[in-house]
Amino acid sequence: MMTSVDADLIRVLADPLRLQIVTLLAKETLCTTHLVEETGARQTNLSNHLRVLREAGVVETEPCGRFTYYKLKPDVIASLAGRFADLAESARAAADNKRACP
Repeated sequence: MMTSVDADLIRVLADPLRLQIVTLLAKETLCTTHLVEETGARQTNLSNHLRVLREAGVVETEPCGRFTYYKLKPDVIASLAGRFADLAESARAAADNKRACP
């Protein structure tokens, strides 16, 4: 069953730029400069999206000198994927269930 935390996470990941950031971070740990280059987003806009992802627990930061690196937290994504897998399995099992209209 989806929880309000799951719903909040889905809303966070529904933004196209945040989803692009997550997709990039799934491949490697990147700093803000790399993410600006990869996405074409302005640094301030990107920083705001990274803050949302960090507050949602999707990414974590790693300071490195004057740069901040961002790393995806795969367990958060895996947990959400598991919820969707459970939902799909439930839908398969209930495919023939139909409630009669009054």
